[in-house]
Amino acid sequence: MNINVQIERLILDGVSVPHTQRPLLQTAVEMELGRLLAVGGLAPSLVEGGAMPRVNAGSMEIADTNNYTQMGQQIAHAVYRGMGS
Repeated sequence: MNINVQIERLILDGVSVPHTQRPLLQTAVEMELGRLLAVGGLAPSLVEGGAMPRVNAGSMEIADTNNYTQMGQQIAHAVYRGMGS
């Protein structure tokens, strides 16, 4: 099964990410979300393909706002939960 995840925009209220660290954060979110989807599967509504125009990941507390890899992983887990998988 091929899984293609495309995140057009990620809005983080109350968190400032330096411009130079955004690619690291993006990569961490994409890699962890891909891993979660591969291991845990897709929501039944997405198995045949489709798009989710919006996922509300809810609020969360970031453990370390200076560790962008860890932050990306935490965000991916919240997004995965928000997808209903």
